[in-house]
Amino acid sequence: MKFWHNPEEVQHILVGLALVASMPIAGASTAWAQNANGNLALSLGLVLLTTLLSPLLTPLVLHAVGFVTTGDYSEDLHEIASDGVITFLGIWVILPSLLGILANLLIGESRLAKVKSPIKLINYCILLLLNYSNASLSLPKALSQPDIDFLAIMLAIVVALCLATFATGYLLANIFRTNRKDMASLMFGLGMNNNGTGLVLVSVALADHPQVMLPIILYNLVQHLIASFVDFALFQRGASA
Repeated sequence: MKFWHNPEEVQHILVGLALVASMPIAGASTAWAQNANGNLALSLGLVLLTTLLSPLLTPLVLHAVGFVTTGDYSEDLHEIASDGVITFLGIWVILPSLLGILANLLIGESRLAKVKSPIKLINYCILLLLNYSNASLSLPKALSQPDIDFLAIMLAIVVALCLATFATGYLLANIFRTNRKDMASLMFGLGMNNNGTGLVLVSVALADHPQVMLPIILYNLVQHLIASFVDFALFQRGASA
């Protein structure tokens, strides 16, 4: 993007992807792993580990990208990393994850097995609702006054990044010769980020730069589309075969 004709658009993409990269693994990855009959313990462990580490790693990533961005964008990233992100992640990411694990322990595997099919359907409905609510923040305005070249390059970058993360999960699964259950958990875990948290941070700390939301929203949509393709191509179809 060094020679892109609009430096402001470059900053939008940089900051948006910085927030994507700095977030822990999405809780939705466990829903996709469960639907693909993956290793749910591994999925929850990945979410929990990256979530617990996020107060340390998220500020580091934001500070790092803050040094390569310019102007207000650089200042905003450093401010987000320094002020309040640890408390925010603790209340809205770490605490719900711990409560979810506790609820799973209290309910028990045998009881959960009896309602696994309805839970899968509920998972799909929740994923659809999350995608719709996140996209409603910025997409209507972006589509009513479309900047075609900006949207095209942003979509290309987002798709490439998301494919790379899913491919990393697939590569690790092959390197360590895991079974299909572990492969599903690794692919969905490494391929999906908690972008809802990033969107909230943008709406609070970068309200004067709403275009920064677009890469995050697009990544959120793309990661679920690629997740559905991976689920069908590698796990659902493979299982039926």
